[in-house]
Parts: sequence; C-alpha cells; structure tokens
Amino acid sequence: MDAIFHRTSIRKYTDRPIEAEKLEMLVRAAMAAPSAKNQQPWEFYIVTDKAKIEALSKTSPYASFVKDAAAAIVPCYRVDCKVPLYAQVDMSIATENILLEADSLGLGACWIGTAPQEERMTAVESVLGIPSSLRAFSIVSLGYPAEERTQQDRFDKERIHCV
Repeated sequence: MDAIFHRTSIRKYTDRPIEAEKLEMLVRAAMAAPSAKNQQPWEFYIVTDKAKIEALSKTSPYASFVKDAAAAIVPCYRVDCKVPLYAQVDMSIATENILLEADSLGLGACWIGTAPQEERMTAVESVLGIPSSLRAFSIVSLGYPAEERTQQDRFDKERIHCV
C-alpha cells in the first residue's frame, strides 16, 4: 500500500542506468494485472537505446522529458484479443502496476498517454517498428529520480456516496 500513497509522476532522472532485473520486475508487475476475460492483451517493449528514447520523446507534445530517461516501457495491446473493447482498460491497469512497482524499486516513472490518439499511437509504433497486430498504448519513462515530489492528497469525502 505504501507505493499507492507515495507514487508521483517523476519527469527528471539521473544518468544512472536501470538494472535489467528491475526492468524485468516492472513487466512482471504489469503482467500480474487483471484483464477482461483474462485476455492478457499485452506485449511490452523495453527501450534502453538512447536514440529510440530520443525519438519517443518526439511522439507527443507532452513527452519531451522522455529524452532524459534511462529507459522506457511501451505497453502495447494485441488487436485480435478476446474482448477488444476492454483492451485499453486492461492496459491502463497494467500500466498502473508498472508505476507502482517502479516506486517500490526506488525508480521514478511517468505515464505518457498515447492511446487513443491515432497519430501518437502510429508515431510510437513507427519509432519501434511495432507490427500492425499490436497497438501502442502508452509510454512509461523510467529512471532514477533527480527530483523529489510529494504526492498530493486527492481524497475527497464529498465524492463518496453510500447507498
């Protein structure tokens, strides 16, 4: 539970590379997510090549800071999954698991939205050579934090309705 109440979006990173074991733990956490009809529509691209990370930083007007990340994970979903209508919901849960695991491993991370914006999805797919059987869902930038942020308290009792 600590990661839920500690995690923030980190956009500034040190130059320290991320260990391969930690990158694997991040995708393990993602694949532990629940999914509609247990369809597990996901595939994950772990990006550590600096040229590709730089190119990913240009796929969205909100991704410029990605260029300074040590790594990125691009969650993708299969077009031919069991319940396509819920694929992006499933990917949201998997992406949140990456963010929570990153926090628990001492890493900073930030979710950059790609789907459902077609031009951003296509741009990410082009950078990584993602086949047409997959769709790029998001970019998660990763690195050891070069900034410290406190999570804001978003709890609002007025939004709770007991019936």
